[in-house]
Amino acid sequence: MIAIAIDGPAGAGKSTIARAIAKELGYIYVDTGALYRAVALYVTAHGADPKKEEQVEPLLKGVNVEIRFIKEEQRVFLNGYDVSAEIRQPEISMAASDVSAIPAVRTFLFALQQNMAVEHDVVMDGRDIGTVVLPKAQVKIFLTASPEERARRRFEELREKGHHVEYETLLEEVKQRDYNDAHRAIAPLRQASDAVLADTTGNTLEQSIQQLLGIVKERLKDVL
Repeated sequence: MIAIAIDGPAGAGKSTIARAIAKELGYIYVDTGALYRAVALYVTAHGADPKKEEQVEPLLKGVNVEIRFIKEEQRVFLNGYDVSAEIRQPEISMAASDVSAIPAVRTFLFALQQNMAVEHDVVMDGRDIGTVVLPKAQVKIFLTASPEERARRRFEELREKGHHVEYETLLEEVKQRDYNDAHRAIAPLRQASDAVLADTTGNTLEQSIQQLLGIVKERLKDVL
């Protein structure tokens, strides 16, 4: 099986680009961030503080997260309910960053992620795929863009969906998530030593997709 690991900070476009690459290659796309978002949704719905392990860990026994592929699209199910839309709310994004720093949560989801790569050719994105989850992935990419660029993209995405948010608020959230992800004790965000750095600041989405496809095809030229 072939594994492509794409890591990087929040808002770098990992999910969109990874999904496009998977479609081009006929691989399964696995959005690991969605798994953490689902846990965060459950935790916050039960009134727990996503930063406090003593509140989060007891709730995990009530969590059943599944990724299903419906009409070639990944859908996330939490205890049998499709929560693919709910987990994209900004407050859930912040809570997901918090729960992902809790060792019990990472252990809880670790086997699920690895099993997918054993059973399928995958494109998997997250924060620690190339460093922790799939350290033997044939292709590793660290995808990034400036905080300002990532906040702008998120601002435009939310505005198109009818959400009214302040750009400066989003920028501060991006910077805070970057700090949290880079400084957490468990599996901090960092570029794997054998990962290719891809900075997409100033790119259109299509340019970013082609940039990463070029990296993937070069690394897998003896396989594809």
